[in-house]
Amino acid sequence: MRRRKFITLVGGAVAAWPLAARAQPSKQVRQIGMLIASEENEPLVRSRVTAFRQGLNDLGWIEGRNLQIEYRWTGNDPERTQRYVSELVALAPEVILSHSPPATSALSKATRSIPIVFVQITDPVGAGLVANLAHPGANITGFTTFEFSMGTKWLDLLKGIAPNLARVAVMQYAKSPTWSGQLQAVEAAAPSLGIQIIPAGVENAVDIERSIAEIGREANGGLIVMPDSITLIHRKLIVSLAERYHLPAIYPFRYFPDDGGLISYGIDLADVWRRGATYVDRILKGSAAGDLPVQQPTKFELVINLKTAKALGLEIPPTLLARADEVIE
Repeated sequence: MRRRKFITLVGGAVAAWPLAARAQPSKQVRQIGMLIASEENEPLVRSRVTAFRQGLNDLGWIEGRNLQIEYRWTGNDPERTQRYVSELVALAPEVILSHSPPATSALSKATRSIPIVFVQITDPVGAGLVANLAHPGANITGFTTFEFSMGTKWLDLLKGIAPNLARVAVMQYAKSPTWSGQLQAVEAAAPSLGIQIIPAGVENAVDIERSIAEIGREANGGLIVMPDSITLIHRKLIVSLAERYHLPAIYPFRYFPDDGGLISYGIDLADVWRRGATYVDRILKGSAAGDLPVQQPTKFELVINLKTAKALGLEIPPTLLARADEVIE
């Protein structure tokens, strides 16, 4: 009886084991975090998150199967950023993907152990995030968007489209850590083109309206819009004001011409986020973030909105049209 009872108990335990195992969290499920400096309902940033997830899928990481992602959307609000940084660090994911300089800086101060992969940061060395691009050190690495010299390229393109330009406002979030460096690069190139640079540091929609109105009051003005979360959030306002004041303007990303802006020259942001997945993959497989070099962009796209050019009375040089990756008509 005792032997029979023992066999029954063991048999029952074995039969029940698969169910119990399925009820426990799988040890194969890896956890990562995402700190995103945007509102969750922002379609442009959501599309980049989708690109990142697709990059992970291509590498065999499937959310809900062998990967869990903790999302935190900061809306570029400092208080929310700090709160979500604390939440993510407390969860102790194996790696965190960070979007924007303020979010990445807050993370870097909160943890020296959790690996951080950033995207869309212009000057990680100047921001104190990494020691150098080739050997970041510590627990941070990632993908940059522009070098400061890109400001010179934007100014040159704008002058080529509007030869009579005499004054150009350079617009960026006033508290951006890259504001000074990017402005100085444009200012250094301006004298050779006969252009006066007007700094336009902004923090909100009111600042944007005031700055564009000021440059638009006089003839032969133009606008360079620098990359940051504020100009992303208010992109439609900026484009509409440039149209109202008849200002030729150049932008860092193609979503501006898609919304009616004149011209953009910059990188494919979805591609940067997809590439971010490759570093997350390598860290999950054992690489140290500090050993992975910070990668700079190698491919840029030129997008021209011909309809907007005609509305502004501008004739795009044929050589520039020939170089364009896309012409919106």
